[in-house]
Amino acid sequence: MKIHSRGVDLEYADYGSPEHEPLLLIMGLGLQMISWSPLFIESLLKAKYRVIVMDNRDSGLSTEMKHAKAPNLLWMGLKEQLGVSSKVPYTLSDMALDALAVLDALHIPKAHVLGLSMGGMIAQRMAIHHPERVASLISIMSTSGASGLPKPNPLLLQSLYMPLSDAHGFEGFVDKAMQALQMISSPRFQDDLANVKARVELAIARSYRPMGILRQTAAVMADSDRADLLHLIRAPTLVVHGTHDPLVPVACGRDTHRRILGSLWLEIEHMAHDLSDKLTPVLMPDLLAFLQSHPVKVQPA
Repeated sequence: MKIHSRGVDLEYADYGSPEHEPLLLIMGLGLQMISWSPLFIESLLKAKYRVIVMDNRDSGLSTEMKHAKAPNLLWMGLKEQLGVSSKVPYTLSDMALDALAVLDALHIPKAHVLGLSMGGMIAQRMAIHHPERVASLISIMSTSGASGLPKPNPLLLQSLYMPLSDAHGFEGFVDKAMQALQMISSPRFQDDLANVKARVELAIARSYRPMGILRQTAAVMADSDRADLLHLIRAPTLVVHGTHDPLVPVACGRDTHRRILGSLWLEIEHMAHDLSDKLTPVLMPDLLAFLQSHPVKVQPA
């Protein structure tokens, strides 16, 4: 399904009964709504939640913002070190409004919101600026964005951006994506590689937006004041992070927890920067316990 909002087409899917409590899932950088673990969604549906997933702008089947020039991330990083802000094609606040537009299209006034990595940052923006729409917030493997927090190894970042090269066609894209996933995945919770590859192939066949990844990264880099606003969040919040996250170190999650007053902290031993099927049974009991502690009243259709 697709809606149009503020000049952007947004692809989304709505699973479960309208009589169940709505739960919006927001995916991370460059990933699509089909990147959610099938078992993860099935577990939430079984627990009687109405699960809504979406493609962020510049990913999947939502609008590719190709009219906007791809940012120079190196130059942005240098300016950031000097305290100089950069103009970006769009912001995380714009992406938060996209998510709200999906809820509007479904006539959902208030929902649980769960964000993964960049999706966690978008969810935080929703809770900061639109508190009346967020029944509860779950921020997984994300960050406050505060300056001074540990960053990933530059060599890791370089390897993760290798899929931006289009020199080797479809199989090359798949191979590079698999290499990138291996670098950030949790060895203790790794899914069968054949299944992972099949899902990667499906995702790349559905949509491949390398310049979109650059624009989304620029939005993350430009979101410099979010950390100072997290104290404004009043929605019940659960912050989840893995001890072995190489991309967003666990200190980033701890800082988010510290800044959101009254938030709960869930640290998963050996979890890295992925959400595999094998992690679902580890995470789900705590996620469901949190959600069930903060019910949202469902509006009659």
